[in-house]
Amino acid sequence: MRSSPDGYTLLMMSTTNAINATLYEKLNYNFIRDLVAVAAIASTPNILVTNPSVPAKTALEFIGHAKSHPGKINMASAGIGHVSHVFGELFKIMAGVDMVHVPYRGVGPALTDMLSGQVQVMFASPAATIEHFSTGKLRALAITSAIRSGALPDIPTVGEFVPGYEASAFIGLGAPKNTPSGIIDTLNKQINAALADPKIRARLAELDGEALALSPANFGKLIADETEKWAKVIRIANIKSE
Repeated sequence: MRSSPDGYTLLMMSTTNAINATLYEKLNYNFIRDLVAVAAIASTPNILVTNPSVPAKTALEFIGHAKSHPGKINMASAGIGHVSHVFGELFKIMAGVDMVHVPYRGVGPALTDMLSGQVQVMFASPAATIEHFSTGKLRALAITSAIRSGALPDIPTVGEFVPGYEASAFIGLGAPKNTPSGIIDTLNKQINAALADPKIRARLAELDGEALALSPANFGKLIADETEKWAKVIRIANIKSE
């Protein structure tokens, strides 16, 4: 943020930055004010997975089960304010279900307890869970993206059961706010050209990402919209940083 605005020092930004803008009350920077959007790179969804002990084979059945057992289902996350947490809180709000949030220090420990059945549900990346739901150790009920994944076409979206639900994490590049527009435009053009390369798109897909080629203005709008979206969830769910 305080580096020379010459285009040589960039920040890999993500949904975490948008979440932290509200999660932490006292930051020594303003994410939107002090940085300028350069180019998006990819968006990545999560998958709603459950332990097989949960008697629900679809997201709709799970919602019904959760409503009939308020406060009895434990929802794991990789930590307070992690995307796996806020994606789950948005689901709770929009689906009208009451689940107990159980934060862990990372995806690994959370999945360990998911597999043992100590917690029953989690929002996690396809890469972290595909081995487990493909072997039946976990059950994949829905994906959080707006449309179904080309790599996992048989998994419905959450939005098919909870209209309007969508939650995808973004990653992209930002620069200090006074970076000349010519530099930003040059970087954006070259990054978007790279994102059009089939090899790069394929590699992103292997990492659960979908190439996201946007103009600096549209990426800036996405950042602002996501910051506002997760601010509302954090306030409604009364999420407090550790």
